Amino acid sequence: MTTGPIRTHSAAPADDAIRTFDAALAALDADFPADPHEAVRHFRRLARLLHPDAAPPGRAAEAAAAFARLSARRRGADGGHTDHGRVTVTTARRSYVLGDVLATGDLAVLRAAHYDEDGDRRAAVLKIPLRPRDNDLLEHEADVLGRLDTVAERRHRAYAPRLIESFRHRDTDGVERRVNAFAPLTGFHSLAEVAAAHPDGLDPRDAAWMWRRLLTALGWAHRARLVHGAVFPEHILVHPELHGLVLVDWCYATAVGTHVPLLVDRHQDAYPPEVPARRPATPATDIHLAAHCLRTLMGERAPGPMRAFLRACVLPSQAARPQDAWQLLADLDGLLERLYGPRTFRPFAMPPS
Repeated sequence: MTTGPIRTHSAAPADDAIRTFDAALAALDADFPADPHEAVRHFRRLARLLHPDAAPPGRAAEAAAAFARLSARRRGADGGHTDHGRVTVTTARRSYVLGDVLATGDLAVLRAAHYDEDGDRRAAVLKIPLRPRDNDLLEHEADVLGRLDTVAERRHRAYAPRLIESFRHRDTDGVERRVNAFAPLTGFHSLAEVAAAHPDGLDPRDAAWMWRRLLTALGWAHRARLVHGAVFPEHILVHPELHGLVLVDWCYATAVGTHVPLLVDRHQDAYPPEVPARRPATPATDIHLAAHCLRTLMGERAPGPMRAFLRACVLPSQAARPQDAWQLLADLDGLLERLYGPRTFRPFAMPPS
């Protein structure tokens, strides 16, 4: 499924990053270009530079505030055409009216949107690549989700986002981008948000249901001969009240036995050795990444037997790690019953924002 050299998204050297960040802050306070094509390019450049994940050390809060200000100015800046102040993106099937910027990640910006179908107004989320060079990754994500729709077991389909359509769109600046339109996920929070809300570590009893559902999602994908390849906190969404979980951002996925096509530099410490070495990825690769997430999420609150269980999942040797997410789930259930007794529903809620 993947060929060629491995790709990375890397941060700039520290001094250069600080200078670039300061220049972006100054540009945010200046007038945007009057020409709509230039305004699009200007907005996207600032979105990349001011995103909190790209901030220099110690300046994430400043970046978050600046990014929020930029988002407030973004109307009309992300492609499509303007109709009485509304930005629309039209495909062969639908016309999407764009709303707020929901998030900006390593590869893409997420925009709220709505469209009319069968007389009803329906919500959507458009995933638009920040760089046209990453069009192939969004096209790849659409192909992967199509495989999950056609090959993987239907009963677990809710563990991945629902793709409405994938299409090519030419921006007002003349650049063509691949856009993926998704059904929105209402009420979900990323594990990154969960971790931020529990800086002293999440109670292992709460982490347990997230862990169990994550292993189910991975086992489902692995049976379809797919490795997700980027099981990071921002890609794991949980619904507190319903105890639901969705694994998102399948741009990094690959067929079992091929190498992960893209590395995210800021997560370099989380990858198992086979990924940067460009060795074949297997279910053990995802299991390592998932265990790293859960170990970080619980921190020192995890009891000793659970820490030992996690250590076995992050062994450097790919062959020595667990190879089957379904079997690992059964083993985890046995561990949880020994630690906490028979499984019961434990309510979970995020603190008020």
